[in-house]
Amino acid sequence: MSSVADRSAAGGDPRGGLVVPGYGHGLRDVVRSRYLLKLLVQKELRVRYRGSVLGLLWSYVKPGVQFVVFYIALGVFLGLEQSERNPAGLPNYAIYLFSGIVLINYFNEALGNASRSIVSNGGLIKKIYLPRELFPIASTWVSAVHFVPQIIILLVACLFTGWSPTVLQLAAAVAGFLIVTMFAIGLGLLFGAVNVYFRDAENLVDMLLMVATWASPVLYPWLLVREKLGETFFLIYQLNPITVAVETFHFAFWLPTTERAEAIPPNLLSLWIPVALVTSGLMLVIGQLVFRRLEGRFAQEL
Repeated sequence: MSSVADRSAAGGDPRGGLVVPGYGHGLRDVVRSRYLLKLLVQKELRVRYRGSVLGLLWSYVKPGVQFVVFYIALGVFLGLEQSERNPAGLPNYAIYLFSGIVLINYFNEALGNASRSIVSNGGLIKKIYLPRELFPIASTWVSAVHFVPQIIILLVACLFTGWSPTVLQLAAAVAGFLIVTMFAIGLGLLFGAVNVYFRDAENLVDMLLMVATWASPVLYPWLLVREKLGETFFLIYQLNPITVAVETFHFAFWLPTTERAEAIPPNLLSLWIPVALVTSGLMLVIGQLVFRRLEGRFAQEL
């Protein structure tokens, strides 16, 4: 009985049949290996902050510096912050900006680390078999750990500016987080697997992350996109799940501190959030299929 249980836990056939070495049951094995996932997350956190004086405080310092730079450059110098001299600007632009920054930082860190997770854990993969999906998922989990202190700072800032959200707005924020998480995991599985065979994938991911901040309304209002590029391009722009996710955070955290209901895209709740959830779900499925297709030769290629 114990040998049958061992085969089942390792992803084999519990009836004793032969299986192809190196293949498991995909993301289902991650659920079954929750304890291993926890250990990998703890290991990544220890390794990342080994020898660091500030440790997890970097989760506060980095987005804080990024926020100050963007706020001064865009809010002050380019006039996106509403003021007496610039009544057309965005009210509470600091909240608008930071609510987008915390979400895009989570996506960038999750995708960047997940796409490198298989190669960076090559030594472990070559020694023992364990579900390889654990590595991209663990990297995303670590990014979520870093996301928590940033969202706490955002909540405190919102409370000081009269934040009073509705249940619908809080639900939209949860949907935005799920959209980003699924999309990052799907792309992380895809690029993490391809990166084993073609290391150019890392450079491609770096370029995508460089564009991601500017390809969604993190630093600027979506109204500028529709005004400058027209309705047709704006529809294409809305098909980006990260765009929709950022807008859900603006809807949940920034909008309740203002009176500008028109500042949220039309059909965000009824159309674009469901579309983004479906798109991110499809990306997760595609990433898993590609990962399972390529994982059989990970040990040899690494």
